[in-house]
Amino acid sequence: MKEIWKIIKYSRELWPYYASITGFVVVLSLLNLATPFLTKGLIDGLTSKLGGQNVPFSYFLLLLGLILAANIVITLLSNLNGYLGDIMSVKLNNLLSERYYTHLMELPVSYYDNEITGKITARLDRSITTISTLMNTLSNNFVQFFLTTIITLVVIAFYSWAVALLLAVIFPVYIWLTHLSSNAWQKHQGKINHQRDIGNGRFIESITQVRVVKSFVTEIRELSYFSKTRREIEKVTAGQSRQWHNYDVWRRLVLNVVFYLIYLVIIWQAFRLNFSLGTVVLLISLANQAQFPLFGSSFIIDALQRATADSEDYFAIMNKKPDITDSENAKTLRVKSGRVEYSNVSFSYDKGQKVLHNIGFTIEPGQKLALVGESGEGKSTLANLMLRFYELSGGEVKIDGQDITALTQASLRRNIGVVFQEPQLFSGTLSENIKYANPRASEKEMIAAAKAANAYDFIKKLPKGFESQIGERGVKLSGGQKQRIAIARAILKNPPILILDEATSSLDSKAEHEVQQALERLMQDRTTMIIAHRLSTISDVDTIVGLKGGRVVEVGSPAELATRKDGIYAELLTLQTISTTEAGKAKLKKFDMAG
Repeated sequence: MKEIWKIIKYSRELWPYYASITGFVVVLSLLNLATPFLTKGLIDGLTSKLGGQNVPFSYFLLLLGLILAANIVITLLSNLNGYLGDIMSVKLNNLLSERYYTHLMELPVSYYDNEITGKITARLDRSITTISTLMNTLSNNFVQFFLTTIITLVVIAFYSWAVALLLAVIFPVYIWLTHLSSNAWQKHQGKINHQRDIGNGRFIESITQVRVVKSFVTEIRELSYFSKTRREIEKVTAGQSRQWHNYDVWRRLVLNVVFYLIYLVIIWQAFRLNFSLGTVVLLISLANQAQFPLFGSSFIIDALQRATADSEDYFAIMNKKPDITDSENAKTLRVKSGRVEYSNVSFSYDKGQKVLHNIGFTIEPGQKLALVGESGEGKSTLANLMLRFYELSGGEVKIDGQDITALTQASLRRNIGVVFQEPQLFSGTLSENIKYANPRASEKEMIAAAKAANAYDFIKKLPKGFESQIGERGVKLSGGQKQRIAIARAILKNPPILILDEATSSLDSKAEHEVQQALERLMQDRTTMIIAHRLSTISDVDTIVGLKGGRVVEVGSPAELATRKDGIYAELLTLQTISTTEAGKAKLKKFDMAG
């Protein structure tokens, strides 16, 4: 229940809707009792008339008119209430979804290293749907059912304490059985949700990587992964359904027996002439009307327990605290020259074995520094630490003498441009992707960035030019085209500091030349850290930092390190001469080098 209170607190701004809906429900609960009483008056009037008493026809017209008016008002209020409920549900859905999304964006990159995308989206869809359903059910039905029950019991007790007592007994028994059935249902539902998360996660992965699936002809294997979870869900659902229906049989039996006794008492009292015919009809109508809260209580309890279980999934994510936050006195980064300094930097993932040990080097303003080393030596980690995607285990990273942990993350990242190893584009147009870093950029600025990235020529040949759709993750573009769009995006951002994780994918000589030209323009006059994957790039930098065992083993210019025997750069130069052989290619691959 505490999770539900959290939802109510989360949605304080929707309280006017809750209050309005509750008000309508109170009025509707009272109006729904009008018809049975008016019907009693009609029947008693007819009985009196048939018994020879003088009852004017206008009396019946008045009662029929009141019944018609009550039903019209009920119809209008019910529809207005339903409309408010629909609007409230949509607003609640949007509110919870936006807060979920906002919180996900605040979580560190490390969170996504350990989560499956499909699982995150499945939790959102499932929890938001059940929570919205619950709040709509509570606001529309809970108050109405409660009031209807209380008023019905009071009215019936006025005529017959025995009938009221029978009704009063059935409510806790029925609700108790409903609670047991819902508990049994939810125990199975947790297993079903777990299997759905696994299946949906794999489903989304296989769809987003459909080219890999098709190229390896693994469609049947992927289907078997998905089908395995579905069969497990089918098996659990069978047990879930069996238990629920077993409880439902008992609920219905209890209900039928108690209502049999209620009708028996009413008829017996009528036979003893304690009730008029109108009173009999009134009591039967009220007793039947009391069944709606009973049936409704089962839906409310079920919705409550489903929402409680699913909201736990929702808050399991919402309660995760970002590992990396801005300090209270965090300052805005203002880059003057762009000097980057790593000082005694250490890092380990999840407080495990260290992957970086006392790393220290400096990138002078406007200079290019290349990180080289075998795969897994921490080159990408060093770049991620500058962006504060991960928090340092020790040491400092400074920009123009400012410790990055004392800066706001937003200002830090605004001043750093990143070109990832694999170009990461969004579905949409070329224009939207280039302007992703600066949506307010003018068309002139966008075109200039595209030209600087050697992307303009291929863009203008497309039928729709910059407004061409590129598909999910840029699937309609070639590898070289995607890289140039990513470079254009970085150019338009115009950052003083650049992180370049070179692509290892092979391009034809023309495309590679165009990409290299674009990168040179991008790096011009910018402080640049390069995670090098091409020997041609390394030879053109100001400084090389060699990494081995998570430590810096050499620092110097290409000319200085070329003469150092047994050094990493010297080894790479040697490998360049045999890069066409299988042995040479294998050794270069250890260094993440494409040749």
